Amino acid sequence: MPRGLRLEARGIRHAYRDLTVLDGIDLAAEPGQVLVLIGPSGCGKSTLLSILGGMLRPSAGVVLQSGEVAAGCLNPLTYVFQDFALLPWRTVAGNVALALEGAGLPRAARASRVQEMLALTGLSAFAGAWPRQLSGGMRQRVGIARALAVRPACLLMDEPLSALDAQTRDVLADEFAALIARAGTTTVYVTHNLREAVRLGHRIAVLSRRPGRVREIVAIDRPLSGRNMADPDLLRIEAALWALMRDDAAAAAREVSDASA
Repeated sequence: MPRGLRLEARGIRHAYRDLTVLDGIDLAAEPGQVLVLIGPSGCGKSTLLSILGGMLRPSAGVVLQSGEVAAGCLNPLTYVFQDFALLPWRTVAGNVALALEGAGLPRAARASRVQEMLALTGLSAFAGAWPRQLSGGMRQRVGIARALAVRPACLLMDEPLSALDAQTRDVLADEFAALIARAGTTTVYVTHNLREAVRLGHRIAVLSRRPGRVREIVAIDRPLSGRNMADPDLLRIEAALWALMRDDAAAAAREVSDASA
């Protein structure tokens, strides 16, 4: 087994009062791989991510951690959200440095790590820029650089590209794939976008409509680098994922429509 952190959910159930959101979830994020969570709206993807990351205690079941946390890791479980959450009064470098403050690193070590992360994410030339001067895609790159600065053992990504236009999303998905492959970080990635799921996932967990259960786990046995989304095999996987969740997605859409009527 590759070195790194492994997260395993066993028998996860979660309810908000009388509403059961997740029921009987068993799955694992393997070391150095990307586990993608997909499913219809309201199936509990973000709730499951919060449970895996320890931000939410499940109503039943456990999340187990095993494996190794690399030296230099300052925050084993690190989130990246849809909202870039950058501080407007800090420069790009200042926003990345924020994750390192209070970690006990000497100033020179902090500065060195910030420069390393800016170079890794292609932001070195923008170190002194303010968030308002950046495009949405560039702001999300800053969020990724900030997350990677703590050298996480596991990245927990909640629809980080959904607020971006389609072209920027495709470009950043390719960049994410390269960054994740280079860092070797275990990743759990929530998305509604099936193309993104196939581009980034080693294993894709398809959740049913609420209460969310694992309908199927689809494995893609090829490296992230070099995946061409025009590849017929990948297109077939994308079509198969849609076939698995189409009826549930339609039912979930009807529920939303009925509730707003």
